[in-house]
Amino acid sequence: MKQRHAAVWAAGVLAVTGCLASAQAQTSTADGIAQYRALLADGNPAELWEAKGELLWTQKRGSKNLSFETCDLGKGAGVVKGAFVELPRYFADTQRVQDLESRLLTCMAAQGFNAAEIAATPFGRGEQVNLEALVAYVSAASRGMKFNLPQGRTEERQMAEAGKRLFYFRAGPYDFSCASCHGEPGKRIRLQDLPDLAKSPGDGVGFAAWPAYRVSSGELWSMQRRLNDCYRQQRFPFPGYASDATIALGSFMGVQARGALSIAPAIKR
Repeated sequence: MKQRHAAVWAAGVLAVTGCLASAQAQTSTADGIAQYRALLADGNPAELWEAKGELLWTQKRGSKNLSFETCDLGKGAGVVKGAFVELPRYFADTQRVQDLESRLLTCMAAQGFNAAEIAATPFGRGEQVNLEALVAYVSAASRGMKFNLPQGRTEERQMAEAGKRLFYFRAGPYDFSCASCHGEPGKRIRLQDLPDLAKSPGDGVGFAAWPAYRVSSGELWSMQRRLNDCYRQQRFPFPGYASDATIALGSFMGVQARGALSIAPAIKR
């Protein structure tokens, strides 16, 4: 009897020790990744996109020879600081809830560009390259500010609710949803922590970290591009660029991130 109790006790000690070792290893891995990102962030290549975006903002372009200084991102014509952390939001001139990229498309249409043509252009080509630079510049102007998406209008609340439903919608060959990866804490793909976006993940995490420079691809990815890649991994069809579906998801994640500090453009693996 004593031998059996000793064996049970020993097994229990080993199990607890194993759990502690696993937890310590996981914490150690997470800390190591955080240190790696901190080292890279000191010279984040996204700054190159920011600089280009700043030049594009004041440059007169398009068939109407206008700059973005006439563009209203929600804070008034030409005002950039603080705009990013309040998007998506409702705009009276388009009578739509718009995120940063769809709003920039509206401003490019005012310059004389074909917005539909740009939306249909693959990422990393043509005017999409300029859009990514503009996204980097505008988001950087609100770095360190708290997300505070307006929800005073019915349209804004409806868009956030639609985004919530899309977030939990399961379909495709693997029966995945956004929540499959981002609906509970403690999940990881390889060495990549997956933030729980069903609630506020905290400062500089999830929605508050995009756009971001992707080390693995050597490119700056906007939120629209990030969502496209998520849909690819779910084996869903790609959503339309600047479509209501992507704006709705951005609205839901942005509302969930209220109060979190933006670190965009961040740096990712």
